[in-house]
Amino acid sequence: MSTDYSEDKLVEQPAIALFSQIGYDTANCFYEKVSSSDSTLGRETTEEVVLVPKLRSALQKLNPDLDSEAINLAIEELTRDRGAMSLVQANREVYKLLKDGVKVAFENDEGEETDETVRIIDWNDPENNDFFLASQFWITSPSGIYKKRPDLIGFVNGLPLIFIELKKSHGKIEHAYKHNLKDYKTTIPQVFWYNALVILSNGSRAKVGSMTAGWEHFADWKRINSEGEQGVISLETLIRGTCGKQGMQQNV
Repeated sequence: MSTDYSEDKLVEQPAIALFSQIGYDTANCFYEKVSSSDSTLGRETTEEVVLVPKLRSALQKLNPDLDSEAINLAIEELTRDRGAMSLVQANREVYKLLKDGVKVAFENDEGEETDETVRIIDWNDPENNDFFLASQFWITSPSGIYKKRPDLIGFVNGLPLIFIELKKSHGKIEHAYKHNLKDYKTTIPQVFWYNALVILSNGSRAKVGSMTAGWEHFADWKRINSEGEQGVISLETLIRGTCGKQGMQQNV
């Protein structure tokens, strides 16, 4: 009888199951259809990292009194090309939009100039947001030269806020930082414009940090909930503490 000790069997699949337990919709996107007419997730190309149908649906739900022009302008601002910026600048700009909303100006139905702020995430009631985990999600570099497939990406309202890189159970998670993460930041930088959390793990050990953090600033996570309940250092503890709907609101 053969035993599967692969990264997918021992680390990735339990992580996906856990995200499902904490309320995320999940999908294996290895065979995702990407096109302008028949697209699984609404992407027209694999260079796109925002799931626009999910984003549009969330914005309409969170801003029921705004017309479609305001929603369209907010989506344009969120998805515009920030390739001329540094990763830090782009990430900081998007973070401000997530926190404060997107200010848009347009003509209303009466032809009057109108200013509105479009809410992107409901920070008070996490259940009002859309949580989705994609595994095996293909991303093409802006240059078109590279095509990468990160392990797991967590989306909130269609925006890729969580980036997870997994190693085999006996693998060193520092390798995930020094090799995989650094490579991704160079080849597919657009996914990090939106990033709030980076998680590196081999299942038993797990660390969390920001997109800009050096390895020494990636931290173990022992806290499970806001009351300070303690747990062992593991991927499950970290996911429950940082990616659970309540935890995600507190840690972004």
